[in-house]
This record gives sequence, structure tokens and C-alpha cells, in this order.
Amino acid sequence: MIPTEYLSSLFSLEGKVAVVIGGTGELCGAMAEGLAAAGAETVLVGRSEEKAAARLAKIESAGGRAYFEKVDVNSKVSIQKLLGDVLANSGKVDILVNGAGVNSPTPIFDIEEDELDNILNTNLKAVLFASQIFGKYLVERGEGGSIINIGSMSGIIPLSRVFTYSATKAAVHNLSKNLAREWAEQKVRVNTIVPGFFPAEQNKKVLNPERIAAIMGHTPANRFGEASELIGATLLLASDAGSFMNGSEIVVDGGYASMTI
Repeated sequence: MIPTEYLSSLFSLEGKVAVVIGGTGELCGAMAEGLAAAGAETVLVGRSEEKAAARLAKIESAGGRAYFEKVDVNSKVSIQKLLGDVLANSGKVDILVNGAGVNSPTPIFDIEEDELDNILNTNLKAVLFASQIFGKYLVERGEGGSIINIGSMSGIIPLSRVFTYSATKAAVHNLSKNLAREWAEQKVRVNTIVPGFFPAEQNKKVLNPERIAAIMGHTPANRFGEASELIGATLLLASDAGSFMNGSEIVVDGGYASMTI
């Protein structure tokens, strides 16, 4: 029989440091709470100090340890500084969550270059640069680590009305598998969490009653996901419980991807 102590330690993140880019948002904020509850010192990365303060208060009231770093994820220099600041404050990094993202319902013929650049920069370039900068640190450190990228159902199954978003998320899925292969021997794991439909801030602009009805008709669970329901997948990929998971895509969608007719 497997000892209870072993099972509980599998998901423990005691002594670990987790950096959550997008941690001031709804989904990654909940993931950050889960990482902190599992014992990791957690760094919330974003632009809004006000949103960060509310999330930090929740983490700290639950007995967790966390702090905020204000970063422009569209700047490679800013991301490089983030790594330096975290190393100065916490001494190391073990886990990186890449969760910054923006969306737009702009029709295909109306997409302008500045909108395209903004979505590409935030959803893809920021993930690539953060993976590059933190991945180099983890590889050179030689102790392994976990990078968790946030993909999207639209990166697997193209969804209507979110053309640029879908393209960038598909690229994140591809990039994650490439990096998983590249760093496997250095024990730096790169995996993707694929949320289904969660009423997060970035997709509220595309959720009208007609679209909500279509989503529910394609979701066996017949409801939206709750942000806390991403915590289990996060802890699996961040902890020793997922030590042989690399290049994986964990779908958390209430059955959406399994639905046909």
C-alpha cells in the first residue's frame, strides 16, 4: 500500500518559487492561489497593482506567501528584469506560468495591423521571450523545473470570431511541444493547460447570449468552468506528481472537445 505521506508530498510545492505571468487576472490568479496553497512562494506578474493587492490579500489570509512584480510582458527587457528581481528577492525560480493573454472579436476583414501586433505580442511573443529567458536559467541551473503555458480550446479547434487569438494560441501549443523536446534531458518540463470556456475578463467581449447558448449546447457539463477548477491541473504539472509529463496538453473543458452532435 502506498503511504499517505507519499501521496500528499507528491503535490507539495514547499520550498519552491513560482512565477505567474498574468497572475493578476481571473484564471491565472486562481492558479496562483493554488500554487501558494501548495507551499510555493508565488510571484504575481502583471500591470495592475490594485488587482494584485486583492489577490495577494486572499493568498496571505490563507497562509500563503506571495508578492507582486509589475512587468510589461511585451518587453523582453522587462521580462529579463523580472527574472533578476525574483532571483534577488527569492533566490531562485522553479515554476513559470505563462498566462498573459488578450482577445478580440474583430471580423477577419476588419483586423488592423496594430490590433494584430498587440495580440501577437501578448499571446505569443511574451510566451516565447519568457520561456526563453526563464528556460535558459532553468537549463543552466541544472536542477530541472516546470514551465506551464496557457493554451486555448481555440488552439486545438478553431473557433469563430477570434481569428488572431486562435492563431496565436495554436502557435503556443506548437511552441510548448518544441520546448518540451528541446529541454527534456535537462529535466525542464514544458506543458500546456487548455481551458475550455471560463468567463474570464478577456473573453467577456465575445460572449453574447447567442454565443453562450451555442457553447452550452456543445459542453456536456452544460456550464462554464470556474477558475478554481484549473488548480488541479496546475499542481499536477508544477509538482513531482507530473515528473514524467512533458509536452502534454491537459484539457479542462467540461467535455467540450469530446462533443460532436
